[in-house]
Amino acid sequence: MDHNHNQQDQKFLTKMAFLDSKQRERLIPPEVLINQMPIHNNHTLLDVGAGSGFFTIPMAERTINKVYAMDPDKRMLSVIETKAKEKGLHNIEPLQETIENLSLQNDSIDFVMASLILHEVKSLTIALTKIFEVLSVGGHLLCLEYEKDDLIIEGPPMSIRIKSEELEKALLAIGFEIVKKTKINDAIYTVLAAKTEKQRV
Repeated sequence: MDHNHNQQDQKFLTKMAFLDSKQRERLIPPEVLINQMPIHNNHTLLDVGAGSGFFTIPMAERTINKVYAMDPDKRMLSVIETKAKEKGLHNIEPLQETIENLSLQNDSIDFVMASLILHEVKSLTIALTKIFEVLSVGGHLLCLEYEKDDLIIEGPPMSIRIKSEELEKALLAIGFEIVKKTKINDAIYTVLAAKTEKQRV
C-alpha cells in the first residue's frame, strides 16, 4: 500500500516540477498571454484544469473580482492557495471539480482559460458546452492545446491531441464565435472564442 502511495506522490512531484519549470515559462510567458486577453479588472475569471496555478496567479493579478481555480486534484489546489498567500492574493477560489461537472452558475463568468486540459476530457462537446453555459454573453474562452502533428514529438500522445481545425469546428457547433487563432510555437496553438449569444436550442 505504502509503495503505491509513494509512487503516486512521486508522480505528483514530477508533474509539479514540470508545471513549474522554467522551460514551460519560456514556452508561454503566462503574463504576456494574459495581458493580450480581453480581461477587465472587474471581471470574474475561471481557470479550468488550473494545475499549479501557472495562469491562475497572473489572472488573479488582473482583476479585483473572483478567480475560480478548478482542478480535480486537491493537492494542486493547495499549491495554488500557498502561492496566492505568498503573493498576497485573496481573490482565488479553489474548485475541486471536473469541467463536465462544473457547479458554477450559468452566465456568471467573463473569461475562461482552458490550458492544456481539453485533450484530457472524456467529451470535448460536453466540456465546451459546459464552459459556454457558465460564460456570460460577451465573455471569452481561451483554449491552449498541442497541435496534432506527427512532426511534434513533445507533449501528450498524438491519439488524444486535438487538431486546431477540429477544436474550431467543435467551438462553432456549440455557438462560439472564433475571435483569433495564434500559433505560440511549433507545438502549441491558442484559440480565443467569444460567446456572443445564448446557446442555440
